[in-house]
Amino acid sequence: MQVRTPWYSSLGSIPATVEYPQTTLFGEVERIASLYPDYTACEFMGKKLSYRALIREIHAAASSLRALGVGEGSRVTICMPNTPQAVVALYAVNYVGAVASMVHPLSSTPEIEFYLRESESSVCIGLDQSYAQLIAACRAAGVGTLVLVSVRDGLGGLMRIGYDITVGRRSPKPTPDVFSGSAPRVIDWRTFLARGRDDLPPINRDPHAPAVILYSGGTTGRTKGILLSNFNFNALAVQIVTTNPMFVPGDRMLAVMPIFHGFGLGVCVHSMLANGGCCLLVARFTADSYAALLKKQRPNFIAGVPTLYEALLRSSRLDGVRLDCLKGVFSGGDSLSPDLKRRFDEFLDRHGAPVRLREGYGTTECVTASCLTPPDTFREGSIGLPFPDTFYKIVRVGSEDEVPYGEEGEICISGPTVMLGYLNRPEENANTLRRHADGLVWVHTGDLGIMDEDGFIYFRQRIKRMIITSGYNVYPSQVESVLDAHPEVNISCVIGVPDPVRVQRVKAFVVPAAGCTPDAALRQRLTEYCRENIVRYAVPREIEFREELPKTLVGKVAYRKLEEEEAAKQQQ
Repeated sequence: MQVRTPWYSSLGSIPATVEYPQTTLFGEVERIASLYPDYTACEFMGKKLSYRALIREIHAAASSLRALGVGEGSRVTICMPNTPQAVVALYAVNYVGAVASMVHPLSSTPEIEFYLRESESSVCIGLDQSYAQLIAACRAAGVGTLVLVSVRDGLGGLMRIGYDITVGRRSPKPTPDVFSGSAPRVIDWRTFLARGRDDLPPINRDPHAPAVILYSGGTTGRTKGILLSNFNFNALAVQIVTTNPMFVPGDRMLAVMPIFHGFGLGVCVHSMLANGGCCLLVARFTADSYAALLKKQRPNFIAGVPTLYEALLRSSRLDGVRLDCLKGVFSGGDSLSPDLKRRFDEFLDRHGAPVRLREGYGTTECVTASCLTPPDTFREGSIGLPFPDTFYKIVRVGSEDEVPYGEEGEICISGPTVMLGYLNRPEENANTLRRHADGLVWVHTGDLGIMDEDGFIYFRQRIKRMIITSGYNVYPSQVESVLDAHPEVNISCVIGVPDPVRVQRVKAFVVPAAGCTPDAALRQRLTEYCRENIVRYAVPREIEFREELPKTLVGKVAYRKLEEEEAAKQQQ
């Protein structure tokens, strides 16, 4: 088997195999809270929440969920950014034995409806700012209860006043009749918590039972729910700390990666809270605000996508600021170019940081990262070495046959973080999760890579057609389906084009329907239509009209031809 882990022995303190807790997500956080009750678990816009207070709020929310009929095996959709309420809701759902379905808070109404139906959720928890989309989706999907959260509830005094003056006055308000018994029943977060008690006994659950649903396009580009267990997340939390022995309880992570994303939930939130760390929650990213947090909060760990680090290099907010507080800086979610790594390492050196940017690799099918550059070794172009108890091998595409070292093939992963499977997708499960002749279950990632003789992994490209913009996966087929459904569109093709900030931006080529004029007004109508039907980061930033699209010999749209045309433009 192609597995090499020389850095475990070279670092001494990092073993090749470790013990994993046989409990739930909540169980691990509760254990940590008993050890460090006065440590800060979360901090959000100046307001701190200790582990003791976090457990108390989780108990109250869990009790209220039970009163709503949520129990073992139930599904609850959480449509939230990184806020304390989102963290409390996640662990409360887990406490009562239910499954948390994590959804992007900027999703459109049809998307939210799809997630609610796919997960069969009975309760939805979301932001009051998204009330119109949430209530419409809940009604369409037959969801019984909508719990509305205001970011205001998680703020301190002065911050709350500022919120009321700015964002709060623009937030849509539920109408009185909604609260008085229409379907779904709507409850505000403070009322929801106030109904709870602190004496709800925990549910004893199988650690391998489902805990969380995250969404991805899988290997075909269609949105799929990825079902992950308590064990998956707890194993990751152990692996993260094992491969970063510099971590100690009380260390602080600047948690900007979203909680509805495996990177954000797995690394920035649960791995911290399951080990006594502090999550500095960031609900919305801008380069300047993030730089200000780095300066003020002096976190020990930061993690993000390459576009985050590119944006920081362009900000002047960190001029003269020392970053000697940093113990770890991690990049994932997209390929890190050698040039960006070099420039950011120089930036870290200029600011007194004792560390360098470390690249990782993973898939949502394994929660998130399962491979990481060692802290003491770097090989250009490599995404590092597998985590403890995690195996990588490279196989010929379309087979289970390993290729020699140095030869390109499909990356396959096996280990304790491998998903339970896709939700309601048996055929896709059969294609992606395969038991090989070695007896292990392997995730076929759909990504091409190479392994060298020392076990270092090198990512090459994606077999599946996908765009990554600012760290988010955009599946062209989904955007094309939305565009093609518009009455003024004959056919469309969506590709990713290079972007200096986002790595890629979404561009659509559209052949208008007969009789439609390809003008600025049509472009605006199509853009607005996309905004109503797909998540914001997937909305095409550019629409180019064509009389026809290039075709392959078998009559399919030749999207690679369009990609080549755009690449040629970039070189001019």
